[in-house]
Amino acid sequence: MNGAHWLVQALEAEGVDALFGYPGGTIMPFYDALHGASLKHVLVRHEQGAAFAANGYARASGRVGVCVATSGPGASNLVTGIADAMFDSVPMVVLTGQVPTFLMGTDAFQELDVFGMTLPIVKHSFLPRSVDELPRVFAEAFRIARSGRPGPVLIDLPKDVQMADASHLPVHSPLPVEPVPGPPDAALHEAAALVSQCRKPVVYAGGGVVLGDAVEAFREFVDLTGLPTVLTLKALGALPAGHPSNLGMLGMHGSRAANMAVQECDLLFVVGARFDDRATGKLAEFAPNARVVHLDGDGCEIGKLRAADVAVPGNLSQSLSRLAAPLAAQMEGRHAAARKAWRDTCLERRSRHAARYDAPGDKVYAPALLKRLSELAPNAVVACDVGQHQMWVAQHWRFNHPRQHLTSGSLGAMGFGLPAAMGAQMESPDAQVVCVSGDGSFMMNIQELATIRRYRLPVKIVLLDNSALGMVRQWQELFFEKRYSEIDLSDNPDFAEVARAFGIQALHVDKAANVDDALRALLAADGPTLLHVAIDTAANVWPLVPPNHNNAQMMDPDDAGTLDTGEPVPVQPPSASSASEEPNNALPA
Repeated sequence: MNGAHWLVQALEAEGVDALFGYPGGTIMPFYDALHGASLKHVLVRHEQGAAFAANGYARASGRVGVCVATSGPGASNLVTGIADAMFDSVPMVVLTGQVPTFLMGTDAFQELDVFGMTLPIVKHSFLPRSVDELPRVFAEAFRIARSGRPGPVLIDLPKDVQMADASHLPVHSPLPVEPVPGPPDAALHEAAALVSQCRKPVVYAGGGVVLGDAVEAFREFVDLTGLPTVLTLKALGALPAGHPSNLGMLGMHGSRAANMAVQECDLLFVVGARFDDRATGKLAEFAPNARVVHLDGDGCEIGKLRAADVAVPGNLSQSLSRLAAPLAAQMEGRHAAARKAWRDTCLERRSRHAARYDAPGDKVYAPALLKRLSELAPNAVVACDVGQHQMWVAQHWRFNHPRQHLTSGSLGAMGFGLPAAMGAQMESPDAQVVCVSGDGSFMMNIQELATIRRYRLPVKIVLLDNSALGMVRQWQELFFEKRYSEIDLSDNPDFAEVARAFGIQALHVDKAANVDDALRALLAADGPTLLHVAIDTAANVWPLVPPNHNNAQMMDPDDAGTLDTGEPVPVQPPSASSASEEPNNALPA
């Protein structure tokens, strides 16, 4: 029993049933200990794939995802996936090999200070220098990853610690996670009093709803109060798409009904959201007439970007459950008529500005294809890459639960979709898992097709190919005077042939009339299958809130170059001083 064998048994004790990794020199003792263990190890083809797969596993299940790599380049290749987990609050434990303790600091082969390199993008890091530290370090790592606001934890394992005698160590016992404290009574009373005074209330819900296991409490709250509700990218599915109070996603590519409701409301009831720039647009003009009640399990988010008139920190389920009945009663009291008129206005806008799918011409219209696929696969888990297709999925897929929607929100990492789908499929082998990708994103981790084939993961891949970096091209069209710089992907390979070379069956569709048959064939196919979809290079995502504008100032093709306000759209590059206004291949969080 050496340190590596102890670690494997500890993983089993923590309930880990699958981990994703790639072996190498300094992590080799761990891989030796894996031989014959009950753990299912998935050999990816690049360490970034391991981090994103563990990420997808955790997002789909709510459990801790685990990835493994060796020192040096193996560890550094994990960094993007670790950062994505940190920014989207995904519970992960990352195991990396390290050179033996007696070589640390000598610039040894594949020595890298991964502990220091990842400090800004983890909840905590550990570098045990003795086998005796393993029980404390390992138990704390899993506890920290799960507790409070979830996130990634790194354990950097020197090779000699893995090889040291561990026969004297105790059997690993998982540590309990302390529950999030309940909300203060006084804050709940203040919140109820403020809501009673409003005429135009709106609920603004974010990813904290699912992180706090508050989806059911949130739905009951909205059902009882009937408050018009808008959702962030990460909250999609917190209310079913067809729910009568659901106005859709807000923000840069949000619905008109959602954005207009927020801009006109007099009370913003914020549940597990953080006023992210891609949701708020120009923050100084976001919900300008609204007073704010902010509920969040992470008290640090309250008041960070927008002052709250009433702060309600603590367990979201408890906060919502305790407020639901009193607020429902108040809805029938003072200002009831005004609130009903407001709700009617919001719902009328939702109907009037509903997406249309009758695009002219015979080419494939991506929004219509995605809407139809969501109808054919209503219970699918969708892992999405980053680009125009990410926003089309957010706008047109009808999600019934947030854990059906796996997307890189805050980091906006291209290459996320395929390995994340892989992780979700490993977590739930019988689930219908769909990866929606673009031709740019797909090439970033295309090697994971080999992993999907090896483990016979029945992931269905929808590849929307516009032969361009679509979102960057759209920004260059609108804000850089059509100076198209380095976005041409017209020399893409034949993706169907590439998939077949990996041993994965492939289909192709390029006509709108053939979309339904192609989607049915994709879903009926046995095993992993790719559907290559050729779409128009000039297709854009609408509506769009331009940089440095508020969410009421939306553009779409019908505006013919003007904003909703009638003002001309400024055709200028975004300010170089504001990083949040640059596309950077990232989209609204």
